Amino acid sequence: MQETDVGLMLHAALLLILKLCGPPLAVGMAVGLVVSLLQAVTQIHEATVAFVPKVLAIGVALTLTGGFMMGQLTDFTHQVFDRIVAAGG
Repeated sequence: MQETDVGLMLHAALLLILKLCGPPLAVGMAVGLVVSLLQAVTQIHEATVAFVPKVLAIGVALTLTGGFMMGQLTDFTHQVFDRIVAAGG
């Protein structure tokens, strides 16, 4: 395996990381923003009020995007193993 192959695999791995963690993080940030606005309006500043909706929303996001995430991870794993075999490892 040459240096360019390693660089390409590293680039692909970083893009995969962004694809996999993007949706749950975006959902968590959006729910956190809405809860923060509600807390500011109602002046209820309880930590569990912010925590529980975020956990539930991230759980729903992971449930909805889990198939996509598994497919992407499986494809990347196949690519890595194909490159290892092609390199003679």
